[in-house]
Amino acid sequence: MRNLKKIALLIDADNTQWSKMEAVIREISAHGSINVKRAYGNWKKETLKNWESEIKRLAIKAEQQFDYVSGKNATDMALVIDAVDLLHKNLYDAFVLVASDSDYTPLAIKIRESGVYVIGVGEKKTPEAFRNACDEFVFLENLSETNKEQKKNWDNVHEMTNRRLENIYEEDNNMEEIHNLLRIASDKYQDADGYVNVSSAGTFIKRAKPDFDARTYGYVKLPQLVEDFPDKYEMKRYKGKGTVTIIAYRCRNVK
Repeated sequence: MRNLKKIALLIDADNTQWSKMEAVIREISAHGSINVKRAYGNWKKETLKNWESEIKRLAIKAEQQFDYVSGKNATDMALVIDAVDLLHKNLYDAFVLVASDSDYTPLAIKIRESGVYVIGVGEKKTPEAFRNACDEFVFLENLSETNKEQKKNWDNVHEMTNRRLENIYEEDNNMEEIHNLLRIASDKYQDADGYVNVSSAGTFIKRAKPDFDARTYGYVKLPQLVEDFPDKYEMKRYKGKGTVTIIAYRCRNVK
């Protein structure tokens, strides 16, 4: 996980779930300090009425954007203008764009071209172009809505296992893509014994597929996914520096 010092979090409230905001902030806070938290929308709309209490509680700055023309959404333009303005200040090493709209693809590309890390957050319906324009993309469906819904680790593992069994057919094609990327990572990063650090493989997969998240496939972490396919991978664990345990895998020769 990349360590970031200053993060700007920009939210398109018109196409984002207000109930996910606390979970989004927790997820992004694992990367570093969120210095800017702004949500954009026409707060006069009935559809955004539930945002007020959550915005106040989470100390998010609400940016009002009126719809100047009926049927046109001006929120995305306001967010883009602010993002470019913040980018030119050269104060932030990461931008988080919370939206499920392909209109933000050029913005994500522009920010990345400027050498700044981009994290996208949106629903699974988010167009692939926007997801791939980001350095990293997080699906809202993988985030719990409130602290009350957070389970103990053991319960969480069971929940993931059940979800994995339920989605095994739905995710089959996507899972094959992950297996292919794991094999490529093995070819590129394996040691003399043919093993590759799972962490190194995960970094490679994220670069190749920004929306990759083990939770999408019903696993808490990538090592659990790899370990669940003993016919494809041989696993080993060994002591690293300090208290760190290195987890590595080697691809089996499957005909």
